[in-house]
Amino acid sequence: MLLVIYKIYKILQIFTIVVVLVFSPYHLLFAALETELRDKIEDHSNNIKKLEEEIATYKTQIEKVGTEAKTLQNAIKELDLNQKKVQVEIKKTETNITKSNLTLESLGVAIEDTAEKIDTNSLAIKESLSAMREAENQSIIEHILSDKSLSEILDTYESTNQFQSKIRERSLELSAYKEDLSNKKLAIEKEKQKLVYFKSDLGDKNKILANGKKEKNTLLTSTRNQEAEYKKIVAQKQADKERFEKELFEFESALKRSVDPNSFPSAGSSVLSWPLDTVFITQYFGKTVDAKRLYSSGTHNGIDFRASRGTPVKAALNGTVIGTGNTDGGGCYSYGKWVLIEHPNGLTSLYAHLDLIKVQNGERVETGQTISYSGQTGYATGPHLHFSLYASQGVEVQKYSSSKNCKNASIPVADKSAYLDPMKYF
Repeated sequence: MLLVIYKIYKILQIFTIVVVLVFSPYHLLFAALETELRDKIEDHSNNIKKLEEEIATYKTQIEKVGTEAKTLQNAIKELDLNQKKVQVEIKKTETNITKSNLTLESLGVAIEDTAEKIDTNSLAIKESLSAMREAENQSIIEHILSDKSLSEILDTYESTNQFQSKIRERSLELSAYKEDLSNKKLAIEKEKQKLVYFKSDLGDKNKILANGKKEKNTLLTSTRNQEAEYKKIVAQKQADKERFEKELFEFESALKRSVDPNSFPSAGSSVLSWPLDTVFITQYFGKTVDAKRLYSSGTHNGIDFRASRGTPVKAALNGTVIGTGNTDGGGCYSYGKWVLIEHPNGLTSLYAHLDLIKVQNGERVETGQTISYSGQTGYATGPHLHFSLYASQGVEVQKYSSSKNCKNASIPVADKSAYLDPMKYF
């Protein structure tokens, strides 16, 4: 009789452990916290979607203004729209930071909850094993010789089978909990990486916003807010740019660099990735209609992508930064802020008219890594990304000491044969 009472006690004890596993105050508290945090995360996700829609609206407005007449009023309007877009992008990044912190908090709560389940489940398995061993240690002869009826003896063995079944169930649950715990820890590391990116992006966006404000103040000061003065400045920039284009064309025409056609991939090899997430080409490589109108050489030495200010510019292929610079100032209206990357396959890529440069000379970059943000530095009729591609053997960065218009500016120069059509490599 005592054995039966003891068995009932053990069954109740294990049942209590299982109830604690499912209904413990700790577990209920964790569940409530997770629900609250998930609701907050969902709210931030919805806010991010709304901000993205607002950013898209500003992009459309900026593109529309870019097609209109080049007046002082439109130039200021475009700067204002770009600033508003960047301000919304800052708000979006701040929301992403808050969302990431909430996600980390939620994962932390979930990890504590899962760890509690693992501990409780391990205890349930331990108690079940102990009870099962005690039941099995009593021989069948002892059961028969005891005062228990046959039905009680069968119940004892049925309890043993139940213990075995429970142990199997708890073992499977324990494995699932441990796997879940491992996945949550990996998710935390990924979220921490995202948080680092968002904080860096926030700093970049604030710098871009400051650049835009500075450019607007410079424009208003230099033009004295007068349309006629603005037109004079635009005409002067155009003349300076044409002089530089002619000078650079003559200089590069005189270069005699030997370029082995076998030193770089053949056309059509598709070795490059797009430098922007959204691709819209506004001007192609070579003797295009716009090139004949805009360049003294009649040839466009790269391709232009539509890109509003602050658009992330990404490395088209892994490689090493072999030059960065800024040609603005002193009547030198060319690339503005630029980055040059040499790739291991014999190609070198140039990114120009940038607003903010993220990399340094000698830095190793990976395909798709953000290296800069687009802008309107140098000579540009509107914000965009200029992308040139060269055979590496024929291009180098030179301090342009012989230039009349870009005196001592560091700039990539190349033999004419080194220029490649980028479209043949995307």
